[in-house]
Amino acid sequence: MRRFLRIGFRVFLVLLVLVGAAAFVKRDDITRLMAVQTLFDETRIVENFSHMDRLFHFRVLDRGTGPVSALPMGPQETLPPETEAWVTRRAVTALVILRDGQITYENYYKGTGPEDLRISWSMAKSVLSALFGTLVAEGKFPDLDAQVVDFVPALKGSAYEGTTIRDVLTMSSGVGFDEDYMKFSSDINRMGRVLALGGSMDGFAASLKTRATPPGSHMHYVSVDTHVLGMVIKGATGRDPVDLMAERIIVPMGLEASPEMLTDGEGTGFVLGGLNLRTRDYARIGQMFLQQGVWNGKQIVPADWVAASTAHQARYGAGYGFQWWVPKDNAQFGNDYMAQGIYGQFIYINPARKVVIAVNAVDLGFAAAGVTDENLAMFRQLAQAGG
Repeated sequence: MRRFLRIGFRVFLVLLVLVGAAAFVKRDDITRLMAVQTLFDETRIVENFSHMDRLFHFRVLDRGTGPVSALPMGPQETLPPETEAWVTRRAVTALVILRDGQITYENYYKGTGPEDLRISWSMAKSVLSALFGTLVAEGKFPDLDAQVVDFVPALKGSAYEGTTIRDVLTMSSGVGFDEDYMKFSSDINRMGRVLALGGSMDGFAASLKTRATPPGSHMHYVSVDTHVLGMVIKGATGRDPVDLMAERIIVPMGLEASPEMLTDGEGTGFVLGGLNLRTRDYARIGQMFLQQGVWNGKQIVPADWVAASTAHQARYGAGYGFQWWVPKDNAQFGNDYMAQGIYGQFIYINPARKVVIAVNAVDLGFAAAGVTDENLAMFRQLAQAGG
């Protein structure tokens, strides 16, 4: 019996050592997985959203060696009285308003500051669309109705076979994908765990086999469509889309700080939502689009792509362009449009009033009924208030 107990104890020790060694080797992955589980905790979300590089794989994007581009101060405005209640209700952490390219209002909340690099979430989609427009102008994509598998053979046999570039640009791929952020088992949260554990985003996209609707039949917001757009860019150019984004968008913009991009375990950029910038730099990108793609006298994004991507492109009047949100009634409100990310991230642009509003937030109630309309109404009121 004693001999049996000694052997059992030794086996237990060996197993304990092996488990400890495995935990040590995988400690970073375990840390990231735990971070995903607590990413949106009310007591942590503000800190997390300003320091995503502490939680995930990431890359620093070269901002270049040029000077910071001017973003001059303009006449300071007093916001409408109801703005304060909206800021509190929607848990805003940063608000920057530009009129005619000048900062007329800037404020930070919940202990954040102007130097924080804030997570874009899906605002990154609109920046990737800007990059895509530069490639269209070069003739890399002469036909938006070409099949994505022509550029990404690895997607053959997946739900993306039969899907066109136009389909993924307009969120109309038809791929079966549950985008419910509040449900642990949803596809969007499964994708988040792949990212946290150092898995492959390309592999995740190729693993999707279910089709909910025929490709191109109607708009249904599916974040992984944007990742596929990044795969298409890489297939057409042989280049990493994050490197191209840095070269063509980030460096010419003269941003205040080098951005960061979250990545998977293979170094592939989380282009559908992993960009991190200062709020003023989000405003700069909005102002560049307001100026038809021109910044510091240089055409960064082709003007015709700015016009096309921020106009209604999705079928049957859905409020979506090419990776930009375009309200259905925008013709009545200065042809406004938005880059939008979960938990209250926005770049709102109103061309008629020459207004750009950049917002970061930690809005845990972002998915509640009526919140989208509430935010849009606030932006339109702010745009009109100064005019």
